[in-house]
Amino acid sequence: MKIVKSLLGITRLLLFALMTSTIFGWLLFTNLFIKFDDKKLKRGILYRRFIIRNLLVILGSSIITYGKVPTESGLIISNHRSYFDPIVILQNILAYPIAKIEVASWPLIGAVCKTTGVVFVNREEKISRQNTLKKTQAILKNGFSILNTPEGTTHIEPTTIAFKPGAFKLAAQLKVPVIPIAIDYKYLSDAWIGDDTFLPHFIRCFGKWRTEVKISYLAPIYGDNPEELIKKSKEVIDKELIRFRKDWNKIS
Repeated sequence: MKIVKSLLGITRLLLFALMTSTIFGWLLFTNLFIKFDDKKLKRGILYRRFIIRNLLVILGSSIITYGKVPTESGLIISNHRSYFDPIVILQNILAYPIAKIEVASWPLIGAVCKTTGVVFVNREEKISRQNTLKKTQAILKNGFSILNTPEGTTHIEPTTIAFKPGAFKLAAQLKVPVIPIAIDYKYLSDAWIGDDTFLPHFIRCFGKWRTEVKISYLAPIYGDNPEELIKKSKEVIDKELIRFRKDWNKIS
């Protein structure tokens, strides 16, 4: 059984690499004939969504969705379980996700991220955090959404851990809504934590026939007080995470 799971995981990884590299190669080639960087980036974001929707099929994802997909722009925030979180979230949302700087060096994935609207940040460096806030401010001012995971790390705690306040301060300053999203996996082993490295985790997670995920798009939160925005966001996300886990346990 373990061998079968490993073979399935490796097969899916190869299919993912082949599909992504083919579509990404076409994007780069066609970009040679487009003069404006803004247009290239918008095309990149649309191509990213196309890749993601096909990727979810290839990886055997079973996603249960609650709530309405947000249509207004703002700061989209979610709890953080895995590198797979933004893939699930961005299947329906055209937003600029914030990712840790390490992702930029990942083979193929890093290159795709750089040309499809991902904003990278080194959370350990003050200058990098400041630059990220400036980029985020420009994106929000132009009417686009930002996807951020304010916990700053993945974990398997039953509810959210402390939120970093930077993005909430910016949302309050620019008077844009905070749009909370809760996401969780049926199996806690699908979380990417500790000393996990990409390849073993990918095979373990996607070597299963199905990777079951619940995601809930919650009501936008408005306000000019960052502390209140954080408090309300945590409350609604935590409530959903507790509900998700109860549902998973009933099925088990």
